[in-house]
Amino acid sequence: MHDDRSLVEARLRRVLDERIRPAVYPESVPLDVAVWHAPGEPVPIDEGLAAEPGPIEVGARWGAPWGTSWFRVTGTVPEEWAGRTVEALLDLGFDENMPGFQCEGLVYRPDGTPVKGLNPRNQWVRIGAPVAGGEQVRLHIEAASNPVILDYHPFRPTWLGDKDTAGHEPQYTLTRMDLAVFDETVWQLVLDLEVLGELMAELPADAQRRWEILRAVERALDAIDLQDVNGTAEQARARLTDVLSVPAAPSAHRISAVGHAHIDSAWLWPLRETVRKVARTTANMTALIEDEPDFVFAMSQAQQWAWVKEHRPEVWARVKKAVADGRFVPAGGMWVESDTNMPGSEAMARQFVHGKRFFLDEFGIENDEAWLPDTFGFAAGLPQIIRAAGSTRLLTQKISWSQTNKFPHHTFQWEGIDGTRIFTHFPPVDTYNCSMKGSELAHAARNFKDKGRAQHSLAPTGWGDGGGGTTREMVAKAARVRDLEGAPTVVWETPEKFFEKAEAEYQDPPVWVGELYLELHRATLTSQARTKQGNRRSEHLLREAELWAATAAVRTGFPYPYEELDRIWKTVLLNQFHDILPGSSIAWVHREARATYQRVAAELDGIIDAAQRALAGEGTRSLLFNSAPHGRHGVPAGGAGEEERLEEVTVSERPEGGRILSNGLLRIEIDARGLVVSAYDLAADRETVAPGAAANLLQLHPDFPNMWDAWDVDAFYRNAVTNLTDIDELSVGEDGRSVRIARSFGSSRVTQVLSLSPGERRLLIDTEVDWHETEKFLKLAFPLDLHAERYASETQFGHFHRPTHTNTSWEAAKFEACNHRFIHLDEPGWGVAIVNDSTYGHDVTRAVRTDGDRGTTTTVRVSLLRAPRFPDPETDQGVHRFRHALVPGAGIADAVREGWRINLPERRVTGAREVAPLVTVDNDAVVITAVKLADDGSGDVVVRFHEAHGGRARATLTTGFEVAGVRATDLLERPLPDTPERAGNRVTVRLRPFELVTLRLARV
Repeated sequence: MHDDRSLVEARLRRVLDERIRPAVYPESVPLDVAVWHAPGEPVPIDEGLAAEPGPIEVGARWGAPWGTSWFRVTGTVPEEWAGRTVEALLDLGFDENMPGFQCEGLVYRPDGTPVKGLNPRNQWVRIGAPVAGGEQVRLHIEAASNPVILDYHPFRPTWLGDKDTAGHEPQYTLTRMDLAVFDETVWQLVLDLEVLGELMAELPADAQRRWEILRAVERALDAIDLQDVNGTAEQARARLTDVLSVPAAPSAHRISAVGHAHIDSAWLWPLRETVRKVARTTANMTALIEDEPDFVFAMSQAQQWAWVKEHRPEVWARVKKAVADGRFVPAGGMWVESDTNMPGSEAMARQFVHGKRFFLDEFGIENDEAWLPDTFGFAAGLPQIIRAAGSTRLLTQKISWSQTNKFPHHTFQWEGIDGTRIFTHFPPVDTYNCSMKGSELAHAARNFKDKGRAQHSLAPTGWGDGGGGTTREMVAKAARVRDLEGAPTVVWETPEKFFEKAEAEYQDPPVWVGELYLELHRATLTSQARTKQGNRRSEHLLREAELWAATAAVRTGFPYPYEELDRIWKTVLLNQFHDILPGSSIAWVHREARATYQRVAAELDGIIDAAQRALAGEGTRSLLFNSAPHGRHGVPAGGAGEEERLEEVTVSERPEGGRILSNGLLRIEIDARGLVVSAYDLAADRETVAPGAAANLLQLHPDFPNMWDAWDVDAFYRNAVTNLTDIDELSVGEDGRSVRIARSFGSSRVTQVLSLSPGERRLLIDTEVDWHETEKFLKLAFPLDLHAERYASETQFGHFHRPTHTNTSWEAAKFEACNHRFIHLDEPGWGVAIVNDSTYGHDVTRAVRTDGDRGTTTTVRVSLLRAPRFPDPETDQGVHRFRHALVPGAGIADAVREGWRINLPERRVTGAREVAPLVTVDNDAVVITAVKLADDGSGDVVVRFHEAHGGRARATLTTGFEVAGVRATDLLERPLPDTPERAGNRVTVRLRPFELVTLRLARV
């Protein structure tokens, strides 16, 4: 037989496109349309419905960037359509390839009841099935003219990302506003042919099944009268019945489809638009649940649920009913789908506390899975946090985006820094926006790496990023492949059901130890420095506010600000979303974030000040309040007292030019270029800076990645570098114990102050950059005289080791990595720490010196600033301030201590009395990360701590108040079976390396 596959397949494509799909709506009449353009920001629903619209015609332009237009559509169903299904087709000017990325709408009835959302893949509203004929139709559409930021020529700079710069040019053309007859038989035929055509294309050319499908399709096409598709669709469908009813092989891959609409809480749209995106999507999904009895939808991010509850109570009522029916499923148990690399220990814990508590309070539902399909890699401390929140599972998809190495598993146990393991699944469909295409399903089956041991995978199904969710077409396609030969089997299931099946069939999965590093989007550790600084500062201010408010509440009856702290935590957690904190959102988002962080700081400073004044009382003594978890200057951790007097710092001339700083512990030589050529540890008699090299070296690279400008830095950026050694000024600081350096480059200027503090073994480097570069990457380099094969970088509740070499492609791919407060490198007996107050990105390289001592130079470079132009064309322009410290002779304990200290500077308050700590611990390896009152208002004191040095620890916690009882709890402050050992006000604990513990202490 001749091979006519191409002929039949081409025929199928054309007939579908030009004859069958258009016949889904065989008759239509235009609706009358009027519009009112809201001035400024979106208006309440009542105001939009009541506004008097003006005339507009199909074909007219509408919608200034970020505007809201209220369309009113009216019409009458023709009498002759009686008994038929009628829908309104409402095309605002959609591009079907951009669901979630352009204009959208929410349809209301005249009484304000929401009907459903409109987007490029969901343009219909059911009027009646069947209609009686003669019905009056009146609908209102709240239409958002969100501009297209990520266009067909992506990553080009655009000013559309902020309403202040976007202009007023209409963005869209009103395309269709009709009433139309919906022919369900033709619609079903379209889906029959799409499913079979897509399946056929994925089967081997010599497979019997492929040819059977081809011939069935050919017979169906022969049955269609192209001049009467509607009259012949039923007989065409009949010729496909047999081929659609052949069951799948028992060995077929099994897919659990979960209705999904990944909605970025902010990205190429501002937070206020996400509130409306969530309303549109949930309106659609609750409607689809009513129409499709097998369909199940899952939504994560408690913040988005809270937005629906607050802003769209009518939709919320439908959501609650669907949740009660088990069809609309809370997923993930986090406040938002946050970045997981950069949030600090407590913040990462609170993501789960606030997320899980919302779902428990609203629905009595507790999630067992973390749901993070789109997060840019996962820190090695996360498994313990997930487990401590009461969950045991994780789902993500993003690791499939890695550029260099293919991850070896799809289902596995992920082991964190403390040994905690989490059952983890990466959907092999390789998308969190599955649309039930045959190519997607076939890819999932082929790609699944656990064949022979497991058979199940999950497919998040629905349009996402900008929302939209699952469509009726996706549900119909899933029904056809529920049990179809040649395809994986598909069933709608909750995440919980999937994980139960996956764990049951794969009881001994492989183990992956350490971070889940995404070999892409590495520049998100640096982009939008002010957003990152705001996050870091807010995290530490929240620690201070809780600590001092709890101490004051116990000691003085100070009113603990439960509601204020809860609200502020949720604000900070929201801004940790994985396109806000990483710096990958439009200008509007980061402008708002900066303003938010300023408000947060002011409010928290107010709480801290009030609590400290209540503790100190009225008086004239100068008291130092120490919020850090280690004592300093003679003041205990969590206490306040008078500061010790220590040996002064000296500044002298350097004979070769420059200055010398000394405090009896360190001797720092700064040459005439403002570079640190010597950092000598006097006690160890050891030099820190590599021979012939200089630290505090600013380096500038070109930075134009191949794509994803704000997200990516490609390895080739290192091929060209400019060392910034020209100097404008070198002088002694006004305090007489520091050195001030100023230099200019390009259109920018840097001022640095290098200083030593009395009695402290650290060189402080305060850097101010007035940054006006474009597509450049600024680094601060420290070449160290150290032979280290690995280094430690802080992560949540501990630290993680990475190699300094690049033996393998996995190691080479980690050319930019994340740390929190410190990086530490050592040789046996001596090491160096570099600590920071607000940066995350860094790189570490090593080289062997070819002359002299042939020793090893290990260079640490912290990433300061970038200047990508997409999606924010003015990313990071302006003044920035950073603080770093070089700590020679540091062990890991010193790195931990100095990292906390630089982020929690002491506060000085004038008062009458010293303040004893509320809780103390007698082992520096045990670090207290939170002291607070219990969230339930009981007055119990909650203390969270962890082992921070990477070894076993025994410690005694002593309280500064009478204790009635103590319980170990999970992160949500619920009791665990273990009862700690207590004697009076002393609690003895024994911890594994990096173990996290939460204690709840009842007061007498």
